[in-house]
Amino acid sequence: TLGEPDFITPAHIRQAAVQAMDAGDTHYTASGGILELKQAVCRLYERDYGLKFAPNQVLISCGAKHSIHNVITSLCGPGDEVIIPTPYWVSYSALVELTGATAVLVPTTEASGFVLTPEQFASAITPRTKLLMLNNPCNPTGAAYTPAQLEAIAKVAVEKNIPVLSDEIYEKLIYGDSQFQCFAGFGPEVAARTIIVSGVSKAYAMTGWRIGWTIGPAAVIKAMDNLQSQETSNPCSISQYAAIAAIDGPQDSVETMRVEFENRRNYAVDRFNAMREKFGITFAEPGGAFYVFFNVAKSFGKPLGGGRVVDNATDFCTALLEEAHVALVTGDAFGAPGYVRLSFATSMDVLKRG
Repeated sequence: TLGEPDFITPAHIRQAAVQAMDAGDTHYTASGGILELKQAVCRLYERDYGLKFAPNQVLISCGAKHSIHNVITSLCGPGDEVIIPTPYWVSYSALVELTGATAVLVPTTEASGFVLTPEQFASAITPRTKLLMLNNPCNPTGAAYTPAQLEAIAKVAVEKNIPVLSDEIYEKLIYGDSQFQCFAGFGPEVAARTIIVSGVSKAYAMTGWRIGWTIGPAAVIKAMDNLQSQETSNPCSISQYAAIAAIDGPQDSVETMRVEFENRRNYAVDRFNAMREKFGITFAEPGGAFYVFFNVAKSFGKPLGGGRVVDNATDFCTALLEEAHVALVTGDAFGAPGYVRLSFATSMDVLKRG
């Protein structure tokens, strides 16, 4: 069920951490991260997306979740509203509520591929709206927005002057015909209202290293750095040097892992397609991340394989774990009753046994 790659961190990245320790880079750094890593992040976005940022627009934090906390806490407070498309990653609403702001949940549908429309976005905006949180590709649905879909949302953000927190942590895990587009890439007016959150966890199999980053307007980044300096101080110094090696070093391991994830995704999709008619399962095929999010509501009120009768997704997951030893996450946690999430971030052997 875990949202992390099952691969080991590539060797050249691990070696960079050893070299950093041997060089004595084991002390405090600047609260917002070392300049060398900020510069590496800037190089990454110019290399991969043709976008130019300055180091004072980058903040290094203890993972993408920490970055999201920094953004919301710096921008939002009591009386503010934050728009969140559902299904959504479980921490989004909790992080909003910690600031005293209100999470405005906007349901998306399986028929739409779990994609927020510009009309839905515009309708949810009020005078109290402070931020839109957008996750692309999405956890838990695997939805991957097309560039046209993103651009339509970006136009609303500019017209209504609403900042967008674009959580792009799964950006390198894209499958089939899907195409990733960085949200800040739709011109300067959009970039001025975009706060990018990403990191090394998913692309480089570095979840335990705890390095994420935020890119945005310099004034926002400064406010976030002030907050971070009081809450956590700097991210791990050793991990920062390892992240430089990840960004600037060979990228072949990123593609190797992506291809293996795509093979697993295709296998899982084929298996679920074969079960559609027999079990009444429905789902939107994932274009990114490493999840299949499927509807099991037609199994409610009927005996499952072991004879147990369930009437919600949480009980369905419990029954499946206890009787078939298969672990899923209930859609109730993601704001989507009736759905469950399967992670294919595990070996093909495990998937086949499941």
